[in-house]
Amino acid sequence: MKTRITELFDIEHPIIQGGMHYVGFAEMAAGVSNAGGLGMITALTMPTPDDLAKEIARCHEMTDKPFGVNLTFLPAFKAPPYAEYIEAIAKGGVKIVETAGRSPEAYMPALKDAGIKVIHKCTSVRHSLKAQKIGCDAVSVDGFECGGHPGEDDIPNMVLLPRAAEELSIPFVASGGIGNAQQLVAALALGADGINMGTRFIATKEAPVHQNVKDALIAASELDTRLIMRPLRNTERVMMNPAVEKIIEIEKEKGADIGIEDVMELVAGVYPKVMTEGEMDVGAWSCGMVAGLINDIPTCKELLTRMVNDAEDIIRGRLAGFI
Repeated sequence: MKTRITELFDIEHPIIQGGMHYVGFAEMAAGVSNAGGLGMITALTMPTPDDLAKEIARCHEMTDKPFGVNLTFLPAFKAPPYAEYIEAIAKGGVKIVETAGRSPEAYMPALKDAGIKVIHKCTSVRHSLKAQKIGCDAVSVDGFECGGHPGEDDIPNMVLLPRAAEELSIPFVASGGIGNAQQLVAALALGADGINMGTRFIATKEAPVHQNVKDALIAASELDTRLIMRPLRNTERVMMNPAVEKIIEIEKEKGADIGIEDVMELVAGVYPKVMTEGEMDVGAWSCGMVAGLINDIPTCKELLTRMVNDAEDIIRGRLAGFI
């Protein structure tokens, strides 16, 4: 299955593992890359650039396939040392970076000087066009179904992807709510050059998270996510749990007067407790609607092989049969 994305990143399958906090360690990235996709280490999960350098070195020991690093640019009172993280990426021989959050424009010269290909995650066509303009090699178009931050436009992939196809000249992948072969075929039909999966990869054997997290994804339906922090214009799709119920209650009670400090203890510092220690109700954690399509915990190889083989069967069989 050759697309502009497989050729751009020199991978076998047009399937990318997105950056995920406290999930995107070397084991996860290597598992996906060894299966023929593109794995991603999550840079800001590593406390320092030196820690990232060590994680990159670990990943090189686990795979000889291409893998990338996710670097999310967050609004913060004290920004992480992004230049040093980029230096660690470059010195580690990584040639692919997934950027997310704020625009990577200020860091594009450093990334390009290091010969790094950049794919930027966007939740709108206008942001995708800006990414194209500043020199990103590809974009990941993130629909409203996604776990994490879907933006504020609420456009689902059935509309967002063909709109992106109308406007963009660089390759793009579909992201958000994706986890099976039918959706891979649909993404290609809608104009994308591949897919990006986050939540689906958490429910794999290689994912270095507590079993409680994987079990929660198996048990969840497509109805079990909620949107929080919308009044703060920092909307996040998360798995429903008692902590999320409390956040929603606080949002209703405070109304327009809500501040981040009102929910801080339920959203900050949560991921180590959830992903590593398996404390599922301690706070809000990102999860896509695709949880409703997750029914097993395969290896990355089993998942990607199944998806690609089934996608080819759908294209050659079901779709060809309509002509």
